[in-house]
Amino acid sequence: MAIRLIKQQVLALLRADRLPSALAALGQWPPRQVVNPLIGSLYHGEPRVRWHAVAALGQVVARLADEDMEAARVVMRRLMWSLNDESGGIGWGAPEAMAEIMANHARLAGEYACILVSYLNPDGNFLEHEGLQQGVLWGLGRLGRVRPDLVAEAVPFIQPYFASAQDVLRGMAVWAAGALRAPALEGALIALRPDPTPILLFDQGRLTEHTIGKLAAAALV
Repeated sequence: MAIRLIKQQVLALLRADRLPSALAALGQWPPRQVVNPLIGSLYHGEPRVRWHAVAALGQVVARLADEDMEAARVVMRRLMWSLNDESGGIGWGAPEAMAEIMANHARLAGEYACILVSYLNPDGNFLEHEGLQQGVLWGLGRLGRVRPDLVAEAVPFIQPYFASAQDVLRGMAVWAAGALRAPALEGALIALRPDPTPILLFDQGRLTEHTIGKLAAAALV
């Protein structure tokens, strides 16, 4: 099938209201055929398309890893390269996609979780762009809800974002803290319980609005 036609069909699936049906349809394709269109969709202008691409990459690359682990590593390295200054791009969606892939595949998580954590480490591979920091925080929350032991070292790097003037950074820090359940973060979470600021959060296949205060209260439960 022509590459252009594959891209069109993948995009149509990502635009669907129901993510489970889109994922089921994409699951019928050979992983190698849809990886490139999915990565390209991380840059799409529609939030639904971008987030559905993140979710789809998680499952597609996990299937690819079961067939050919080195091919899956190539995808992970490609996402990492997009976050490198030398790539010439920004790497939109790459931290989220990496986290979703690792949430779906234990072996890849064991190899690359430390890289995700390092993106918030001032002495590591720190990402200065706030939009990418949001993605890393979301990714830590996503991966931490499946494999919390692999991201436990992120606790000190998350803490500064509770005081961020950027609402989304503050909210994503709370989302990440809810996965890590670290005593060191409880005081900051308690302080944010009255925060009425709304943010959009992708969780359980849906993009929904939450307040930072409600996320903080949930993180403390």
